[in-house]
Amino acid sequence: MKKNLPKLAIIFAAILWSFDGLLRQALYSVPSLIIVTIEHIIGAVLFIPFILKARKEIKTINQQTWMSVFWISICGGILGTFFYTSALSYVNYINLSVVVLLQKLQPLFAISLASIILKEKLSKKFLFLASIAIIGSFLVTFGLQPLSQWEDKMIIASLFALLAAFSWGSSTVLGKHALKKLSFQIVTSLRLIITSITCLFIIIGTQDLHIIVDLTKFQWLSIFIISISTGSIALFIYYYGLKNIPASHATLYELFWPLSAMFIDWFYRSRTLEAAQFIGAILLLSSIILLSKDNNE
Repeated sequence: MKKNLPKLAIIFAAILWSFDGLLRQALYSVPSLIIVTIEHIIGAVLFIPFILKARKEIKTINQQTWMSVFWISICGGILGTFFYTSALSYVNYINLSVVVLLQKLQPLFAISLASIILKEKLSKKFLFLASIAIIGSFLVTFGLQPLSQWEDKMIIASLFALLAAFSWGSSTVLGKHALKKLSFQIVTSLRLIITSITCLFIIIGTQDLHIIVDLTKFQWLSIFIISISTGSIALFIYYYGLKNIPASHATLYELFWPLSAMFIDWFYRSRTLEAAQFIGAILLLSSIILLSKDNNE
């Protein structure tokens, strides 16, 4: 049973994230940065005991590990969540399923980034699978609609989703690097604290603090639920799983995210993907699975 716990942790976190999309769509009228800031502050407060307990260990963190922690805090914590929340704010123009499926391009971005930064060569197999993934993501987003029928807001939402995939894809690579040196509890805690402090400074600088005061009880409740379930708690569970299994295996178990999101979108909003979009989803997910396995080898 213990051997299966990391796998089950990734699956459970993935299912929580599919509900996360539904909760964020209900907050479409709230600026994305405000949501990101509040949810991370609540999460940071919850994880302060872990930081206090690990003070000695934190003092020994080397420069490279700190760089990885700051990257996942800024790029994964702020930019990834900001772009994802922004995409979901276009609730009337794009399906939850489409936004979530586009997140599965993360390994594509992660491996491409490794080739640029680490000068790793890209195989012909990678280029082929990457092309299939791109075609699949295109079909998932637009189906067989002619160019004249593409809506501007749907295109914007899709671009936000792709930017979120890039942010989280790069953060997965550097998160795995940080987990080699630190426990998943410390990585989660540091990410939440650094992200919340950075966001708070940004909001103070943009003079948007008054927006927080004007939030309704429903909006406060929604953000709080996100923080203690699909936000910091899901992140904590995910890092536990990621520390104990290969990143390529984690990618496979994360497929429960788009699958459960598609079911939620169908059950809650009666939205389903068109035939061309289903074909695109199969192409996208299949190519990403093969891509992850190839990269692990």
